[in-house]
Amino acid sequence: MNQDARNADVVVVQARLPLADPHDCTDAADELSLYEALYDTLVRRDGKGYAPRLAVSWAVSDDARTWTFRLREGVAFHDGTPCDAGAVRLSLERMAREDKGYTLGAPAVWRQYLGDARVEAPDAGTLVIRLGAPMADLLDVLVQGYVVAPSALPAYDAGDTRRPCGTGPYRLVEVSDDHASMARVPGHFAGEPANARIRFVREPDRSKRLAMVRDGAARVATNLDVAASADLAEHGATRVVSLAPVAIIYLLNAARGPLADARVRRALALALDRDALIAEVVPGAARPLHGFVSPLHFGAGDAPARERDPQAARALLAEAGFAGGLTLGLDCPTRLPDEAERLTAALGRQLASIGVSLDVHLHPDREAYAHMVRRKEIRDLCVFDSSPMSTYRVLVEKLDARVRGSWWQGYRNAEVEALIDRGRVTVDADARSALYAGAYALLQDDPAWLCLYNPLKATGISGDHPDFALPVDTVLDVARLPPLRRGTEWSPGRAQ
Repeated sequence: MNQDARNADVVVVQARLPLADPHDCTDAADELSLYEALYDTLVRRDGKGYAPRLAVSWAVSDDARTWTFRLREGVAFHDGTPCDAGAVRLSLERMAREDKGYTLGAPAVWRQYLGDARVEAPDAGTLVIRLGAPMADLLDVLVQGYVVAPSALPAYDAGDTRRPCGTGPYRLVEVSDDHASMARVPGHFAGEPANARIRFVREPDRSKRLAMVRDGAARVATNLDVAASADLAEHGATRVVSLAPVAIIYLLNAARGPLADARVRRALALALDRDALIAEVVPGAARPLHGFVSPLHFGAGDAPARERDPQAARALLAEAGFAGGLTLGLDCPTRLPDEAERLTAALGRQLASIGVSLDVHLHPDREAYAHMVRRKEIRDLCVFDSSPMSTYRVLVEKLDARVRGSWWQGYRNAEVEALIDRGRVTVDADARSALYAGAYALLQDDPAWLCLYNPLKATGISGDHPDFALPVDTVLDVARLPPLRRGTEWSPGRAQ
């Protein structure tokens, strides 16, 4: 790339640049921000509902088994080939392969939903998905069903992920370990982005990202410290604070040990002071989480969590045979969430008030930790984050004892499972939302996890943009950025 072109780039700085396989399931915002620029999906998330993208309309059968999509006409991949129903089918079938959908220990995520489906392309503009089992929430999966040009699939299968070819609003121009430059696609069907060139830059250090947007080395910086970025207006920039849907929780081992007893799980929940935990561990950077999904989720209930009641908690422990207290083994990673050790220490002080002590075991290898959790080898509880935006996926993959998904830890509740089954076949969105709100209430009374908080995310944007907001999943969509004038040229040594 020549110097003039580089100087024309709008620099977006983020912690990671994981340009990986888009058919592997991920909820990592830094990765999804790249995919949202390069690819399109049949539908995209719009609040708690969905909006057309490659599909202009869709219909589902009464039994929630057959989905029919009418595709947008005239869309081409970046290599000039048509994006028709046959091409979409190839991507969806690839998503469903057994070797796909693997992130942090969860194998074949998409296969469990699409593995027994028949994907048909009766004509170039029509796609039909015939599911092996009802799934009224199929759009939850398709919102991450990135459509890749057939010409690019052999390279992906060979492990080369640096030659992406989609239909997205930007195409890749240049990529390295430290940056990825993209150019606007003229005449994109969703409207041309305001900025002609975007340059994603990797900077793992949060304070350096903040410095870059302050001094003009970057026009956008993501995942900033909420408190430290409060002065961005003084530097001619806007701070956008968003509630992240990720849930910071402790998974509870309901298969064996003391937490197999619902009374002990309820006792731990009644000992929590979420506001105090937030104030001590992430002051001003989170909101209390009152149930198993965030308030941004489809079907989330609105009842507050049960009030802290140490006396009732101690009575439940005594009833369960632990009047003299008990010690619980706790597994704690050293990152993801990065505050896990501080959080565990603060939790330990709160639980001590009801006679519960923690035997903490630290795990510095986060991927090995995820595999341990997936194999259901945790002690009594473990720090975790629950990130899918799909309420249905959370229920199925983490709470349904019949599925025993990757993150399920022995929880059983027949009433919750009955609501899941009804949700599978309820195509009316309002009725299905009410079912999931019922599950939300049941899980407050019979907790599978200790639900603590949703983090706040801060994003910095050069200039004054009071109306700019991130999408509900808090993934930066660079195509939606306002016009940003060029800042100081970025170089690898800047803001070190």
